[in-house]
Amino acid sequence: MEDDDRQFVIEIATENHTHLAAQIAATMEESAATRGTGIGKRSPETIAAHMLAGNALVALHTDGRWAGFCYMNTFDNGAFVSNSGLIVAPDFRDHGLAKKLKQALFELCRKKYPEAHIIGITTSVAVMKINTELGFYPTVFSEMPRDEKFWKGCELCVNHDILKRTGRKFCLCTAMRYDVKPEKIS
Repeated sequence: MEDDDRQFVIEIATENHTHLAAQIAATMEESAATRGTGIGKRSPETIAAHMLAGNALVALHTDGRWAGFCYMNTFDNGAFVSNSGLIVAPDFRDHGLAKKLKQALFELCRKKYPEAHIIGITTSVAVMKINTELGFYPTVFSEMPRDEKFWKGCELCVNHDILKRTGRKFCLCTAMRYDVKPEKIS
């Protein structure tokens, strides 16, 4: 059931939000353990760095509690920008907040990097559905960045061995991509 939009404030994370980094990292790790797949671990330092760079969004409930988080990263000299680290605090799941965060991050990516392909990888059916609604399409891993920094994020995932064993061709994740100027297939 969707909450009234006024119950959450989504804003670009700043230094004022870095005190939330440990809680966000712990929630990501707990979610990954519960699901048994997917979410790669992120350290509080990594989360704080995304906040300080202005490349993260934080959602706060109107009562002041942390409710959600996500961030972006650029790869291949800005040709790609990823949507990553989407997490909603357990008390606020099933309220439509993940969709609101993804939409806000998508808009921020388009504003900051208007020429970049927007990408993401996920095992979550809910995230795949949200991405599809935003115009993403499933794609093969060979259409993901070549940048080693992109693949480094997969190393902390429980499924990394699959990706490594297949030479980055297959995984349990689905690669998704949004093209600013879709290529015409002839």
